Amino acid sequence: MPKTITPLTKTRIESAKPKANLYELSDGNGLALAITPSNSKIWRHKYTLPFSTKRRTITYGPYPAITPFDARKMRDSDKALLAKGIDPFTNKERLHAEQTSARENTFESVASRWLEVKRSEVRENTAWSIWRSLELYVFPVIGSRPIHELTAPMVIEGLKPLEAKGTLETVKRVNQRINEIMVWSVNTGLVAANPLAGIQNAFRKPLKANLPSLPPSELPTLLHLVSTAKMKTVTRRLIYWLLHTMVRPSEAAGTAWHEIDFDKRIWTIPGERMKRRKPHSVPLSNQSISILSSMRAISGDKIYVFPSDIHPSKSIHPQTANAALKRLGYGGQLVAHGLRSIASTFLNESGQNRDLIESALAHADHDSVRAAYNRADYLEQRRALMEFWSNHIDKAKAEKEGSLYE
Repeated sequence: MPKTITPLTKTRIESAKPKANLYELSDGNGLALAITPSNSKIWRHKYTLPFSTKRRTITYGPYPAITPFDARKMRDSDKALLAKGIDPFTNKERLHAEQTSARENTFESVASRWLEVKRSEVRENTAWSIWRSLELYVFPVIGSRPIHELTAPMVIEGLKPLEAKGTLETVKRVNQRINEIMVWSVNTGLVAANPLAGIQNAFRKPLKANLPSLPPSELPTLLHLVSTAKMKTVTRRLIYWLLHTMVRPSEAAGTAWHEIDFDKRIWTIPGERMKRRKPHSVPLSNQSISILSSMRAISGDKIYVFPSDIHPSKSIHPQTANAALKRLGYGGQLVAHGLRSIASTFLNESGQNRDLIESALAHADHDSVRAAYNRADYLEQRRALMEFWSNHIDKAKAEKEGSLYE
């Protein structure tokens, strides 16, 4: 017959004295109070591992912080786990890991780590824009939430006010970014699945619209306004540079002197600054060379052709041209990116080679276009295209008064 063990009393516990070696006072059913040589009193539970004959000891904590009642309750809870074949010690470690993960893996924390990876794929101003949108619309809603607690209804409800404002394109982009972060979390083992995969379907879809632009027939008026308006010289020349080179606003704003080969009359934009992450070469027309020559007195000793007023060691902001066009009265009618559309429309209507136009706009796969041409012939035909477009700009400018590069 098993020996009956009387549960420990407060009197017995407090009267227990330390000895040279650690010893235990049994409370029954595997629970004991260990008395150390330094007179610490620690609750411990000894049990047999599930599906094994091995023994394990789990520590609950010190007396009197852990009372006999607390210790017995913890032991009984562990006994219930053992009855289900669960090791209490392993379960405790799992719970601790989950709690640590919950503290460390909030959505904002995970988003920050994701963005560090994303930076290798996008331009810095794009990375900044992504983070800013998360700060404005997402972090106030779910930023402090552990990612494993996120649910679709929670996130949808949080983004409904943004949809109510009618900013549907913003809602779409925010949903895409949230899902990129969640997919990264799945792939890195932070969560088992992405519960937000379909949240975009809960919102109205934005209407597709082309970026505001003008028909080529409006080019003379635009050039006249640009040349006569009160604006900074660097901004004016940036707009001309955008027109003549047919590049995107961010690519034009970031033009660096070391990217220009004056001997070969080629501007090579590195892949990391291009939308498609591939280097892009722009044959420079006589007019484009003139713009660069006019900028030498202003920025020839700097890194960038179009430097920032506030931080001369940095480039002008990509939105500068947009802001200038808006001040000219083109708000809602034309954006800097739309200057490319003016060029594309005119060149296509003029019967120019469509492959060359698409390549000039960095739309086409360069290899597939080059396959149809000898490399030298291809470059010369692109150069001829750029000269044709720049000459048209001069003719359009000549319809109004004003000097093109002043």
